[in-house]
Amino acid sequence: MLRLTPMTLGLLAMPALAQTSPTTAPQPAPTPTIAPTPIATLPRVKIDTTVGSFTVEVETVKAPATAANFLRYVDQKKLDGITFYRTCKVADKFGFVQFGTNGDPKRTLPPIKHEPTTITGLKHLNGTLSTARLAPGSARGDFTISVGDQLSFDADPTKPDDATKTNLGYAAFGRVVDGMDVVLKIFDAPIDPNATVRGSFKGEVPAAPVRVLSARRLPKN
Repeated sequence: MLRLTPMTLGLLAMPALAQTSPTTAPQPAPTPTIAPTPIATLPRVKIDTTVGSFTVEVETVKAPATAANFLRYVDQKKLDGITFYRTCKVADKFGFVQFGTNGDPKRTLPPIKHEPTTITGLKHLNGTLSTARLAPGSARGDFTISVGDQLSFDADPTKPDDATKTNLGYAAFGRVVDGMDVVLKIFDAPIDPNATVRGSFKGEVPAAPVRVLSARRLPKN
């Protein structure tokens, strides 16, 4: 026989505990929104010339020092009015064109450190921009555009050259992304067989050098 004590009476008087059924299905916890890692947009420069325009993309991530040097010339408008003063044409669509300050002291900035392709991972492929130089670390304001793949310009420590016993190659820093037909027009222009540039490049000097009208950064997308 159940003995009713004050505690028992209190328990009997309490309502039964029951689990309430949900009225709707449980919703999964929202997945946190993770913003994608932004991909760096490489700067682009449009170069207007007397025979048309072309656009280059500057590799500021892989070749920061060499790319920054080129952009300084662009931003300071030191390329406005310069010419494509050299065409090295080895074969049809194979060689390079060269342009820049050509030693003009009013346009030329201090030399920069050399960034070999073994460090940057870039290659001298068709349309590649590179910096002309004498000894490594002497590059200033003269640039080349490869016509065809010029892999001999890449650094290659397995093939030391005669001068330095190391093959540091040239510093690639960008590429033509639009208007390569204009570069080919410059490349195919007639050569003056007797002209030189400061006593050099005989047989590689255009009869009527193409002039750069302006070089300007394009707005980022």
